[in-house]
Amino acid sequence: MAKADSNQLAKSSPFKAWGINHLRTLIASLGVMTRQPASSFMTIAVIAIALALPAGMFVLLNNASNVSVGWDNSAQISVFLKHDVTENQANKLMDKLRLYEDVNKISMINKQQALKEFKKISGFGNAIESLGDNPLPHVLTIQPVVDAKRPDKIRHLLKQLNKQKQVELAQLDLQWVKRLFAMLEIAQRAIWVIASLLGIAVLLVVGNTIRLDIQNRREEIEVTKLIGGTDAFIRRPFLYTGLWYGIGGGLFAWLLTSLSIGLLDNSVEHLASLYNSGFQLKGLSFTEGLNLIAFSCFLGLFGSWIAVGRHLSEIEPS
Repeated sequence: MAKADSNQLAKSSPFKAWGINHLRTLIASLGVMTRQPASSFMTIAVIAIALALPAGMFVLLNNASNVSVGWDNSAQISVFLKHDVTENQANKLMDKLRLYEDVNKISMINKQQALKEFKKISGFGNAIESLGDNPLPHVLTIQPVVDAKRPDKIRHLLKQLNKQKQVELAQLDLQWVKRLFAMLEIAQRAIWVIASLLGIAVLLVVGNTIRLDIQNRREEIEVTKLIGGTDAFIRRPFLYTGLWYGIGGGLFAWLLTSLSIGLLDNSVEHLASLYNSGFQLKGLSFTEGLNLIAFSCFLGLFGSWIAVGRHLSEIEPS
């Protein structure tokens, strides 16, 4: 009766029948895994640990980038105006520069303030007073927007500032910026290399697990082929098993990464408070977590597909 209903459903709605068959296989493959909880958990745990390492490094790199972006005072540009520029002209230039998208903050040290500070620091107050006129210009201090993905933006802003007719000289020590972004770039590439190597390890783990599953079900596969089962039909449950391994490994990796960040959060927050900073570690966002699970699912499917394609053809009914 059930077979007749299935045939009737296939005739009336082929797509619906195809979907129901795949759903049944998906649920059945999960059932097979739950009947072997220890081995299934060990496989999922290995996948999770392999993925949690590059995911954790990615989170730490993102936090390091956020810290570097917050170092605004270290990326301060000093803009020395020409001596004949008045304070009113300097204020107009400030209003103009505030419209630049690469300018975060801007302030001015007028020539009177600069002279007062110079007298205090240098100790040559009497000698400077004998000069009569104030030799110092107005100075603008600009904190640029630091973008870890585009370190060249600061250099471009510096060129724009030097082109202003009121500006005598705009300067910034770019060495620390170059070194910082170079180190971040090296770290980012290292993460990709490690993620690639561990991704290959995940493929091997999933492939070996599916291979053992195929060998354990060898007789079942032979019988299925004898009664006319196609390779696509036989392959389907193994592919879904790899998918479940990927889903479980991705979720577990996300959990491990979040727990690790949670364990470090109090220590980092205490260290930040010693520097009068409100910095807090940020874990994987929801989108990044979904990407991690999707990547894990891809590795699970691809690893099982390789294993099934290689070993299924070796099994033929005798």
